[in-house]
Amino acid sequence: MTTPTSLYKKLLKHFGRQYWWPAETPFEVMVGAILTQQTNWGNALKAIENLKREKLLSPQKIQKTPNSKLHKVIRSSGYFKQKAKKLKIFCNFFLEEFGGSIKKIKAESLNALRPRLLELWGIGRETADSILLYALDKPVFVVDAYTIRVGERIPMFKSEGYEHVRSFFESKIPKSIYLYKEYHALLVELGKNYCRKKPNCKSCPIRKSCKYSAKL
Repeated sequence: MTTPTSLYKKLLKHFGRQYWWPAETPFEVMVGAILTQQTNWGNALKAIENLKREKLLSPQKIQKTPNSKLHKVIRSSGYFKQKAKKLKIFCNFFLEEFGGSIKKIKAESLNALRPRLLELWGIGRETADSILLYALDKPVFVVDAYTIRVGERIPMFKSEGYEHVRSFFESKIPKSIYLYKEYHALLVELGKNYCRKKPNCKSCPIRKSCKYSAKL
């Protein structure tokens, strides 16, 4: 039977260390977590690069930038009007509550900060947890569609929603920020390259222990 620990070892052996999330600053991770919603990382990255080129990658600059310009700069990420609104709401929160200070927001406990992020318009569980884990080094396991798909197909669990899957992983593997980061990134790689909606089971590194693959 595949366990969370054995799955991690197989993925690590196949893909190697991921060192995710690629960013120069924690704030860049926060912005990326919002811009990558409902799109691929390549499109989000183009938007981040545009923000850098326009010297807008700071909470103060984003907050003050006219919507028309911000829309143009982040257009590549898709749903750019909604995402511009989300960025401004998040930046306003970050500035008003923490003065735009990474040190201050990091000092907030996970149990206190997570509900506050989830109260913000446009910040769902995956986005909030990506910010908490990758930008702020809080021990929370990030769940996405790939995580759920892989876990149900093996099967390792029967998903009852985001919080159920998050709790499952957090209860089965050591409470390690490094491990949480690597594991999530490895599941994304597996989902993107093999465990797609129409899976590529023949080349999948976990096909021998996957019951879904055996049925095909």
